[in-house]
Amino acid sequence: MENKKISILYVDDEENNLFSFKATFRLKYKVFTAINGAEAIELVKNNPIDIIITDQRMPEMTGVEFLEEIIKIDAAPMRILLTGYADMAAVVDAVNKGKIFHYLNKPWSEKELDQTIQRAYEVYTERQKIIETNALLETSNDQLEFMLRQKLLS
Repeated sequence: MENKKISILYVDDEENNLFSFKATFRLKYKVFTAINGAEAIELVKNNPIDIIITDQRMPEMTGVEFLEEIIKIDAAPMRILLTGYADMAAVVDAVNKGKIFHYLNKPWSEKELDQTIQRAYEVYTERQKIIETNALLETSNDQLEFMLRQKLLS
């Protein structure tokens, strides 16, 4: 997992923001972009995504509504919300409903966004390790129970 390029989905209804994000981060990360929530949902269904960054203000589906849908499909990716205006209600919704990892103001600064991505990925990999460890423990436990039953029967 160490040499793997972090895969990021950036969702924004403003095309220049998508170009800007891709131009800034494409060499460092595996970048997917989507112009709306519906397109982004398809990308999540068909690609392994580690981190999702979404704008709040989009037509058809807000960033929070999109993140709520994503959780139903795959709760693993870390979620970051961007918004260009100080709307505390959207931030509260994002934390409570979209279960976001972090909230940033638009326009984003490359350094701050990059640091947030790095921190989000650290949390993501820790969570994945816990899931893998639990799966191994479950398998070991099943094997021990089986062996114990065999011993009791013999």
